[in-house]
Amino acid sequence: MSFDLFCRVVDNFGDAGVCWRLARRLAALGQSVRLWIDRPDVLARLLPALDARACGQDLEGVRIEPWSAAAHAVPPRGGVVIEAFACALPPAYEAAMAGRDCLWINLEYLSAEPWVESCHGLPSPQANGVPKFFYFPGFTPATGGLLHEPGLRARRDAAQSLERGRRLQDLTGLASTPPADALCVLLFCYPDAPLAGLQAALASQDRPVWLLAPGGRPHAALHDQGRLRVMPIPFVPQARFDELLWCCDLNFVRGEDSMVRALWAGAPLVWQVYRQDADAHLDKLEAWLDRAGWPAPAAELTRAWNRRDDAAVARLLPVALREPAWSAWGARTRAWRDERTAQADLGQDLLDFCLRRRQTR
Repeated sequence: MSFDLFCRVVDNFGDAGVCWRLARRLAALGQSVRLWIDRPDVLARLLPALDARACGQDLEGVRIEPWSAAAHAVPPRGGVVIEAFACALPPAYEAAMAGRDCLWINLEYLSAEPWVESCHGLPSPQANGVPKFFYFPGFTPATGGLLHEPGLRARRDAAQSLERGRRLQDLTGLASTPPADALCVLLFCYPDAPLAGLQAALASQDRPVWLLAPGGRPHAALHDQGRLRVMPIPFVPQARFDELLWCCDLNFVRGEDSMVRALWAGAPLVWQVYRQDADAHLDKLEAWLDRAGWPAPAAELTRAWNRRDDAAVARLLPVALREPAWSAWGARTRAWRDERTAQADLGQDLLDFCLRRRQTR
């Protein structure tokens, strides 16, 4: 089948990151894919081989096109048009879909909330007569699942069989390597994270702590203290982000794509949800924590991290890092990872969904 995937970058890297990962997955499944994006410069941060000024470029089996060119594009006859995160298709392109026997998918944001199960796959009648369906990624078999590639676990195991310091140097160019007994922590957060609490918690540890902060200089609140070393590292392209997660004992991540990849890594993780009006993101967080089943110290830490509570983070993180809470957190993370890996991959599930809809028409 032919897929046209439309992506508008609302903020940060999440929209581009999820859409690019999905486009690559569909291409790997043998499909013809065009990715239309309004901010190719953002995608180029994740995909350095991309020329953000090009009118069109083929990379990893995907044709990447600027959003503006879609006004004159012909929708794929008998193909699939994916509107990522309700981005609204270009009006001229949407009008051209009529009579082309297309299937229209509204790819929603990832949520663990129970209501998505009842909405996944529902039709949405459209004025142009093109059949449109809601498609929800999720954490249960009643949703579309999560993106993961075949062989991911084998690649992770092979990487982790190698010495960690060498892998970190290869990824980041760091001149030195962490001690063998160091706690390696990745910090990938939004600017409003409670960093003073994180600083205090990590500086209180009685073992070496390396805090890896991607994207240049770390936030001003962070500095070396006690046995804590704050290590600025370069921004890692998406294709190698998994490798960075695999180097760390604890991953602080933000947004949708990074959280899913941290789950596949299998190390304890703290997720910072994208902030929404009226604290709607906290409901989303509670649903996710309910699915995750973290031990109480880890769950309370995650709540404090998302409420920007420095004092609570400073108090709760050391508790979560102590035994037996630390081992319980790691065991539950690996168990949840294995449960979700057994579920269908989102890319394959989406393709199967579209094929079934084609057969019933």
